[in-house]
Amino acid sequence: MKYLYLILILCVGSRVFASKGGDTVNLSLRQVVEMAKRNSIAAKQATTVRETKYWLWRTFKSNYQPQLSLSGTLPGYSKTTQPVLQPDGTIIFRPVHNDNSSLQLDFSQSITATGGTVYGTTSMQRFYDFDRNNQLYNAVPYAIGYSQPLFQFNQLRWDKKIEPLKFNESKQAYIEAQEQIAIVVSGYFFDLLLAQVNLQIAETNFTNTEKILTIAKVKFELGKVSKNEILQLQLERLNAKKAVGTAKRDMEIATLNLRTYTGTEGEEKIALELPGATIDMSVSADKVLAEAFENRSDAIGFMRRIAEAKRDVAKAKGQSGLIATLTANIGFSNTARNIPEVYHNPQNQQLLQLQFAIPVLDWGRSKSRVKTAQANEQFIQYAVEQDKQTFKQQIVTQVTLFNMMKDQLVFTAQADSIASEKYKIARDRYVLGDLSITDLSIAFQENDQAKRDYVAALRDFWGAYYQLRYLSLYDFEKKEKINYK
Repeated sequence: MKYLYLILILCVGSRVFASKGGDTVNLSLRQVVEMAKRNSIAAKQATTVRETKYWLWRTFKSNYQPQLSLSGTLPGYSKTTQPVLQPDGTIIFRPVHNDNSSLQLDFSQSITATGGTVYGTTSMQRFYDFDRNNQLYNAVPYAIGYSQPLFQFNQLRWDKKIEPLKFNESKQAYIEAQEQIAIVVSGYFFDLLLAQVNLQIAETNFTNTEKILTIAKVKFELGKVSKNEILQLQLERLNAKKAVGTAKRDMEIATLNLRTYTGTEGEEKIALELPGATIDMSVSADKVLAEAFENRSDAIGFMRRIAEAKRDVAKAKGQSGLIATLTANIGFSNTARNIPEVYHNPQNQQLLQLQFAIPVLDWGRSKSRVKTAQANEQFIQYAVEQDKQTFKQQIVTQVTLFNMMKDQLVFTAQADSIASEKYKIARDRYVLGDLSITDLSIAFQENDQAKRDYVAALRDFWGAYYQLRYLSLYDFEKKEKINYK
């Protein structure tokens, strides 16, 4: 009766109840991912980079808008002594006491197609000599002009091709940064989940080993088991106790790592929910490739890199040979002793000039610059083609891995279920005296390993899922492109 009573205790007490010390926060994988995207340092860095790129884009856009600036010297007071050159070549130092103030308003507008600039100006200058009580005004009521570089590199036209690519690339890079956060934090999630599973396994093994050891001692008194089995069970209990301590340490470290990365504070315990083993989505390599080439910053970067290489060739050619600038303006100017007279019958002023420079002897420098830029363009084209192949191969491989992980997860779940059932049978058989301690230890180890393998399979599956989202920037569950405001 005593022997049967111990068996009943073992069967009823096989469950392990976790102690409830303090508040506990239950979190799913998706909740942890959202926390990291919201609060982590990586998320804040990605947001800062996005803002920086946005303001760079605004700076670029402003280059194509009219520019208006006001400049001047108010006041221009001066009281000093200055050298004055005499007709005979000598110098006389004379006192100077005056106010020379000016104000000028300038307007300019760049022309993207030609690289030229239309500009206009109006200005007013007042000179007052304190020593002679003499006042004089000089003004340009208005003047307009045009400056056109000839046979030169057109920076505005090339920027208009490349800068939009850079801006779109930065927007997609921000989305990628968010998805990269999901990949990283899922690793921390499963580190903690595995630590919690290991602690649960260790506590279960310790409890069950103690119960079996209690029964074995009764059987030893009845002569049913040897002293060696008692010693083996005592060793198993010690190892189980050590495993509990190790698991608690690992769980504390994993909890700290998860809190640190997600940017969360608090003293609450974290209890992670086991993620689902299935996702309602179908994935094909063709679909992932199509979305990747449409959404990824790398795909935009391929076009940008080739455009930049072509720009460098154009720049090298534009800096070789004849370099000229044609400038023309027309306007009015006048001088008077008061402001109203300045604008009365102003004098016509005109300017037309052509500035040029032609290298007569540069020992092949210009040609070398052009050839270097052309060789670099060819190299960039080859590098982009290689990167495209790597890009495609990475995606195809990841799709294959994801589909394999789905099947592997099913098999691992079945193995976990079988190992758990086998362990229960082995435990009952040992209690009944129908199984050796060695076989019971093997069943222990197989059951523990099967649980760890299942968590590892979940980790691989969800890691592959988030990797697919990162590679394609496409949500296959919602069937829409990933976007963040």
